[in-house]
Amino acid sequence: MYIVGDHARYGSLTVDAPKRLSIPFIAPLSLVNKLSLRAFNSIYWHAHPQQAKAHRSACEAFFYPLDRIQHWNRLYGRKGFQQYQCVIPGHCAPKAMQLLLDAIAASGRGSFLAVLKRCGDIASPGLLSFPMPGTSLALDFSQTRELAETLFPRLDAIVREAGGRLYPAKDAHMTGSDFRQAYPAWEQLEALRDPSLMSRFWKRVMP
Repeated sequence: MYIVGDHARYGSLTVDAPKRLSIPFIAPLSLVNKLSLRAFNSIYWHAHPQQAKAHRSACEAFFYPLDRIQHWNRLYGRKGFQQYQCVIPGHCAPKAMQLLLDAIAASGRGSFLAVLKRCGDIASPGLLSFPMPGTSLALDFSQTRELAETLFPRLDAIVREAGGRLYPAKDAHMTGSDFRQAYPAWEQLEALRDPSLMSRFWKRVMP
């Protein structure tokens, strides 16, 4: 299912304040699994029209659908979840995205939330800006040791081969070589860094 939108050119500028559900407790075990994903996907699929249909939507509901459910992260249990987000250059995106999804399917892992974004051509002046002209994919996975040991390295190799990069702000496993290759302006930032300050991320990715 693919949902796309354009800013409306008419209508009042009202703020939507939808009723919110709330997850009252942290699940003892993750409730996000193959069975629940299959059930959710079926319900979500049948709740939407099978043919393209244009309609107006409040920007809050369109851009932030998860804000309707407070504490949704509790569904993942005490171990939580880990998000994998990458961006692939435009000319390589279709093939690389298919390879990423095939690798995830082959692993038997499912993602409760998948966000696909098309990034524009405006260059960012930031030294470590994540976006590039192309397509970004973000996926949430229940936290397990298998993610860092097997699945994520396979996904990293696909991203690397396509000339893409990972999102440092959401990363917990990126190798130093991948980071320095994807963000060549790191040297400029390192030259500005106060020697008395060093984050765990920077210590991990520096040579």
